[in-house]
Amino acid sequence: MNVLRKIWRFLVGVKDALALILLLVFFAGVWSLLRGGPPATVPTDAALVLALDGQIVDQANERPLLAAIAGDTARQIEVRNVLMALDRAKTDMRIKAVVLELDAFTGGGQANLQAIGRALTAVRATGKPVLAYSTAYTDDSYYLAAHASQIWLNPLGGVLLTGPGGTNLYFKKALDKLDIDINVFRVGTYKSAVEPFTRSDASPESKAASQALVDTLWASYRADVSKVRPKVDLPALLADLPARVKAAGGSLSQTARTAGLIDRLGSPEDFYGTLRQQYGEGEGDSIASFNGITLSRYLSATADQNKKSGDAIGIVYVAGDIVDGFAPAGTAGGDTIARQIDRALNDTDIKALVVRIDSPGGSVMASERIREALLQAKARKLPIVASFGPVAASGGYWVATAADEIIAEPATITGSIGVFAVIPSFNRLLDRVGIGADGVKSTPYTGAPDILRGLTPDTKLLLQASVEDIYRRFTGLVSAARKLPVERVDAIGQGRVWAGSTAKDLGLVDSLGGLDAAVAAAARRAQLPADVRTVDIERRPSLPFEILNSLFGEEEEDMRQQAAIRDPFARLARVDQARILGGIAQAQAVASGPTMQASCLDCAGLMPPRALVKAPSGWLASLAALVD
Repeated sequence: MNVLRKIWRFLVGVKDALALILLLVFFAGVWSLLRGGPPATVPTDAALVLALDGQIVDQANERPLLAAIAGDTARQIEVRNVLMALDRAKTDMRIKAVVLELDAFTGGGQANLQAIGRALTAVRATGKPVLAYSTAYTDDSYYLAAHASQIWLNPLGGVLLTGPGGTNLYFKKALDKLDIDINVFRVGTYKSAVEPFTRSDASPESKAASQALVDTLWASYRADVSKVRPKVDLPALLADLPARVKAAGGSLSQTARTAGLIDRLGSPEDFYGTLRQQYGEGEGDSIASFNGITLSRYLSATADQNKKSGDAIGIVYVAGDIVDGFAPAGTAGGDTIARQIDRALNDTDIKALVVRIDSPGGSVMASERIREALLQAKARKLPIVASFGPVAASGGYWVATAADEIIAEPATITGSIGVFAVIPSFNRLLDRVGIGADGVKSTPYTGAPDILRGLTPDTKLLLQASVEDIYRRFTGLVSAARKLPVERVDAIGQGRVWAGSTAKDLGLVDSLGGLDAAVAAAARRAQLPADVRTVDIERRPSLPFEILNSLFGEEEEDMRQQAAIRDPFARLARVDQARILGGIAQAQAVASGPTMQASCLDCAGLMPPRALVKAPSGWLASLAALVD
């Protein structure tokens, strides 16, 4: 009987394997058909259409296949693609204008918005108009729209600007109800990543530091908007907003127009009808049809402009939480990135490296793994320049200490030089439900850290000593890299988070600029020409995921219109929801991640969550249920 059972299992295994092979062959066939189709062409006298339906990121997350098919995850657009398209559109005589469709834009970090804003201004400098449309504008979408030569707004919509900041979740009271102890070991007066587990509100130190940060970011935002739209006085508008709305009969759109925030009111039919008059009819019969070309098709049609050979600058992407081991695109796996760097060193065309960092940190060990891989490149005499995106803090800054030069955007969130360890213990919970925990030891440290019976004083001492040692190493790395006294690094460290402009004044950053500035700096250091070729060094999404992106990456206009969140207050609610989900995701990452972490919770509170937030599990699920 056992023999028959084994034979049957073998046959079932063969069947499953054959089914998998046939599925892969099918996917490969579809992929070949897609890639082998007629090449995209740029129509004459057309508009480049940037339908920013989703979130701007440095590196897109590889979504689970089933979630991608079902549409359960938000679309992500890589900022490098937007910047490349705008740079080409500047001098492309076939492109007569740029159209920003912002109805479904969910943000992307102020630093990336600054880079796109500069690119839009450069397009306008060539005499080509930039036109923006949305039913509702909030902070991120309005920032991009402000750089347009003409801003359209739906008469039923509005512009609601709130500035950076918001509320975080604190779990201390809920944990006390559950009789769960969170043992925290940290260095850094401002290291607030653990405060959700230890307090019911933000500490005065954390609040003061966060307030200074958001004030700096908001000042940068206002300055950028004022530069491109001088007549807009945001402080005056926000100080008197209710009265202005009342004077406009309750109309948010009229209020925005009177304040100079927008240029024209009109329905989508009005907007796209104007585009058809100016740039000609397009294919199809939707209201959004006009003579335009989408981002992906434009990049495909202009792919021949990509340099294929010659000396190159390699761009290493450290995006998302830094985690141990291997990880898919959109998460910074220490081993994944180290392997990619190691492979890149075999490419003799690569003469320098740019490390593009968009990460709030994470595992200390993974951060060090990436830094060591960069040092291997440095040992081969390759110049290394760090380019900071929206956030490059804690473990992200740890990685950057391997660089010869650091360049950040004014609104980059950086710093957070501090270390912590978090270990939950459940002795009180077990005692309450009548479960005992006992055993024998061969040494005083057998079974340590004992999460069932609680941590002993000696174990706590050892953990705190280890955290302090890693903090000394962190400050030592920064001191050596930035040529600052350790005492000075400690003073500006302590877990405090800074804006890029402030970080430059403190010596943590060399200069301000985007990825293009970092590439130029690396080229200078490697004595290469300014128009040097770049090579992306990263783990790309799997083949099935790329096939799905090709099949479903660009939705039809009517589908996008249906998915867009049009009501301005609903937009704000969605932003707040994203902030809360990001806080829960970060709390779960802290609680269930590696013991030793260099991570920045303040950073997560200022950014929309990068990936689909999973439901809490384990003891955190019990906590969530209690809170609910």
